[in-house]
Amino acid sequence: MRIGIVCPYSWDVPGGVQFHIRDLAEHLIRLGHEVSVLAPADDETPLPPFVVSAGRAVPVPYNGSVARLNFGFLSAARVRRWLHEGDFDVIHIHEPTSPSLGLLCCWAAQGPIVATFHTSNPRSRAMIAAYPILQPALEKISARIAVSEYARRTLVEHLGGDAVVIPNGVDVDFFAAAEPRPEWQGGTIGFIGRIDEPRKGLPVLMNALPKILAERPGTRLLVAGRGDEEEAVAGLPPAMRGNVEFLGMISDEDKARLLRSVDVYVAPNTGGESFGIILVEALSAGAPVLASDLDAFTQVLDGGAAGELFANEDADALAAAAVRLLGDAGRRAELSERGSRHVRRFDWSVVGTDILAVYETVTAGAASVAADERISLRARFGLARD
Repeated sequence: MRIGIVCPYSWDVPGGVQFHIRDLAEHLIRLGHEVSVLAPADDETPLPPFVVSAGRAVPVPYNGSVARLNFGFLSAARVRRWLHEGDFDVIHIHEPTSPSLGLLCCWAAQGPIVATFHTSNPRSRAMIAAYPILQPALEKISARIAVSEYARRTLVEHLGGDAVVIPNGVDVDFFAAAEPRPEWQGGTIGFIGRIDEPRKGLPVLMNALPKILAERPGTRLLVAGRGDEEEAVAGLPPAMRGNVEFLGMISDEDKARLLRSVDVYVAPNTGGESFGIILVEALSAGAPVLASDLDAFTQVLDGGAAGELFANEDADALAAAAVRLLGDAGRRAELSERGSRHVRRFDWSVVGTDILAVYETVTAGAASVAADERISLRARFGLARD
């Protein structure tokens, strides 16, 4: 099958949607499909052979964050050229309502279109206001996927229609087989995310850290991600700042090793999450997970059975839960075992099969419609066979 996938966000800025698209493309290629991904990218960005650059992106506030998007006449021309050269059996657009390549592709594409909705935002006035503009493009979509029940709810409430829920995928064995790093082991808490994006929740974790260290003085916090490190620790007493180690941007391999090494992985995100791929990665690595009780996180963690939850934005609750977990090796082992079992439902062997089933359904439907149209035309012009 020839599959074209459209990424709305800049390929050179790490994010959950980009990782999902990359892993999906690689999974489909391993299965023997021809895959091309169209994505915004700076000229100097090294790209995998299956990614086609749509040109440079610009930063735009979107869903409580800043997304690097690509839009305009030049981008539209590149979309049309990519569609023409690809001659795809199916187009898979991610975030078709964002002002980026997906919307341009919806306008230009012919044939079966599958759309995945990642955003969870129950009060998006912008999406409601833009609906008259979006409607003609959205009507061309053959099948809709939402990455969680909360993303599906956002879609239904703002745009109407419905979607099948297929979660983000992860290569479970990649994380499960990673080798821990000794220097990251022993009384460590892990955090991975953009340091200077408040909704990722690092300030909540920093506010909890003094109470954690008061009970367990030897605890270290390992932080991986880009951002202002000095500003991140500015609120901590100077004597505690040495307990925080910033690792900067790390490779996928080191991310897996970090998650395999820490005693507790903390996800203190405060909102705007429709799924929580980092939770799935942590579970895959066998890390005991402690997360804010966002609806999407609660669903990923099986209502708290696969990981512990604390009240969103409550630093005291986070500290109490972290202290309890750090002091209870049995509970950590229990969470690790439960999480490792639960996470198998998010492996690409399952998620990829579900996505391919959607592709096959829409392409079969398109072929059936085309056959009916050919029969109708033959009958119209008196060419029907007995």
